[in-house]
Amino acid sequence: MERYFVFVYGTLRRHERNHYLIKGAELVAEQAWTEGKLFDTGFGYPALQESAADVVYGELYLVTEDQLHRLDELEGYSVKALDNLYNRKIQLISHDTGKTKAYIYTIAKHNSHILKTPIKSGDWKEYHLRKQDPILYFAYGSCMDHARFKLAKVDQYFQKVTGTGILNGYTLRYTVTMPDGGRADIVEEGGVVEGKVYEIPTDCVPYLYKREGVGSRLYRPTFVDLFINGSLYKDVLTFTVVNKEAETAPPEHYSDEIIRGGTGFLSEAYLEKLKYHINILCKQR
Repeated sequence: MERYFVFVYGTLRRHERNHYLIKGAELVAEQAWTEGKLFDTGFGYPALQESAADVVYGELYLVTEDQLHRLDELEGYSVKALDNLYNRKIQLISHDTGKTKAYIYTIAKHNSHILKTPIKSGDWKEYHLRKQDPILYFAYGSCMDHARFKLAKVDQYFQKVTGTGILNGYTLRYTVTMPDGGRADIVEEGGVVEGKVYEIPTDCVPYLYKREGVGSRLYRPTFVDLFINGSLYKDVLTFTVVNKEAETAPPEHYSDEIIRGGTGFLSEAYLEKLKYHINILCKQR
């Protein structure tokens, strides 16, 4: 049976209302992105406009021919029609392990009048983040260290720790190079990442965005599914590096913050693995 790569960015994403149309499809990358400008149509779904100057985030799937037909119906697309709502085209999709050509649905030019509100982040899920209160937040790096929150006088936001989060399918890397060394990132390349899950109020989000350099596109907010004590938690907020570089050893003060923040929450085996990896990176300097 022939299968097709498809990039989805709106209501077809995981836990969104139309995801059932691709139920059972192979998830190739849940952290994927491509060129385009995203808009809220005001009808409960977004639309992507072709643009080489902007980025849209979503998920990459491998779907069956039947599933592709269902998507065509949802998007109001037909190969021979001249009045399509969306057009289907092949476009290059980026993800943590490479690039893949995939189908993507873009708004037909004659329907550009439905593009109401630009979504600056390019992420449909992030666009709705502020409507949540409280928010579950997964910290895997120095944000596990409560001493940093006290120093910044924001520790009142981080009093409720839901538990230890277990994130499958990712590896902790140090893909941001600062003058003094690397900073932590989660890379979708297999593996397991452990971290602390906080329950935070919505008004804590501006602090996290500033700390993670979201405005300067150092990190971006994203959403992951993870386990706490065997229970699945969906669409938990976390942050990942936008432009990943080759790994660089973190400075001692930063690695100390990670170990100190994780002690008592992360498993001993995982902490030892972190220490070992940092030592290897330091020896490669």
